[in-house]
Amino acid sequence: MSAPVASSAPAAMVPVTILTGFLGAGKTTLLKRILNEAHGQRIAVIENEFGQESIDNELLFGDTKERIVEMNNGCICCTVRGDLIEMLGRLAQRRAAGEIQFDRVVIETTGLAEPGPVAQTFFVDDDIAERYMLDAVVTLVDAVHGPDQLSQHAEAQAQVGFADRILISKADLVETAAVEALRQRLTKMNPRASIRQAHFGEVPISEIFDIRGFNLNAVLEIDPEFLDTETGHSHIDDVHSFVFKSDRPFDSGRFEGFMGAVSQAYGPQLLRYKGVLHIKGSDHQMVFQGVHMLMGGDVGRPWQAGEKRQSKLVFIGRKLPRDTIIKGLEQCLV
Repeated sequence: MSAPVASSAPAAMVPVTILTGFLGAGKTTLLKRILNEAHGQRIAVIENEFGQESIDNELLFGDTKERIVEMNNGCICCTVRGDLIEMLGRLAQRRAAGEIQFDRVVIETTGLAEPGPVAQTFFVDDDIAERYMLDAVVTLVDAVHGPDQLSQHAEAQAQVGFADRILISKADLVETAAVEALRQRLTKMNPRASIRQAHFGEVPISEIFDIRGFNLNAVLEIDPEFLDTETGHSHIDDVHSFVFKSDRPFDSGRFEGFMGAVSQAYGPQLLRYKGVLHIKGSDHQMVFQGVHMLMGGDVGRPWQAGEKRQSKLVFIGRKLPRDTIIKGLEQCLV
């Protein structure tokens, strides 16, 4: 199996939050709220927008002491990943030299970007992986325009698929039934992300930071019953999810071989996949997750006496061959 996507991080590592959401979802409003709250944390912000000019610097920073680094030379999620690595490396060097001080980093992506390649940055470069710990992807969805954006833009769907936490903004501007319908749709697309409402960015800091969504040792709960939710109508979303469950243990070799083949064949379509595995011959849970073609596993907690040993895996992706993957996983069972 390839190098783990995430692992327990030393205290010296700087946590990073990726803040994403489609255009107009309220990312800047939320970020301004974070930076102006008296939480005592020093935050470095890496921001990118299309074009050479950005007004967010003026909108975000009044008398605050946080430092902002703007990347206006294209989409942070595709053509400038090398720039992101360079930027993070430069920040780390200046921090180590005592030139600047910050406790965590927030990366605000452009509303037209998919966050997956940004997340991969923290696992493909050794220097970055040693200095930074990807905490979570937080996605904002506009309750007014979000339903149409999800139907019309693949990027909006991918932002939901990658999320560890989803915040619904502008919920006060639509009917309660519309918010609930949106919540159920988001749950079907990504059952592993908790969903909250964010009124003008008023969200407790604890709901945004230290989520540890990319930590393999973090508590993982997957509810397979989300598929039973009746919404009254359906949406044809490219991004969807499904859950695999089994009481039979996996053969570790067959599982690794099969998932390696799946990641090679469908890597670009695989947004997030994560689960707890029951492995033959092991008294511990195996926690497994991946982003696109990067995947890894880590030994979890011991199975408790009398506890039902069961594997649960959730797959979130774009037009995934559900039946093929489930059939392949079943063939990996003992």
